[in-house]
Amino acid sequence: QFQLVESGGGLVQPGGSLRLSCASSGHTLKDFAVTWFRQAPGRRRVPISCISDSGLTIKYSDPVKGRFTISRDNAKNLVFLQMTNLKPEDTAVYYCVKKRYSMCGPLDVDNDVWGQGTQVTVSS
Repeated sequence: QFQLVESGGGLVQPGGSLRLSCASSGHTLKDFAVTWFRQAPGRRRVPISCISDSGLTIKYSDPVKGRFTISRDNAKNLVFLQMTNLKPEDTAVYYCVKKRYSMCGPLDVDNDVWGQGTQVTVSS
């Protein structure tokens, strides 16, 4: 059974950077696309980025485009989200989510295994 565990969250000042990691146990992630979602306080979860199984297809939502970079290391069963120029509005719980298929497609569908999330707080 797939289990996903996120790490790397924390408190950072505006303009700072963080790198989130998503580790899989139980099964390899290499055959599946992975999406990062986030949920800000009082708001619904929204997808922000996706990477296909090979890493050749990458998608970003507009609020993070140009500031966040998704990547993966299939040999180590890891997916990363490098976040730069962080803003207070990036404050949220960030979730790593496995997709059912190898390709991203629409970001908010076909997501079937969720991690527990990691808190990112951007504040001075």
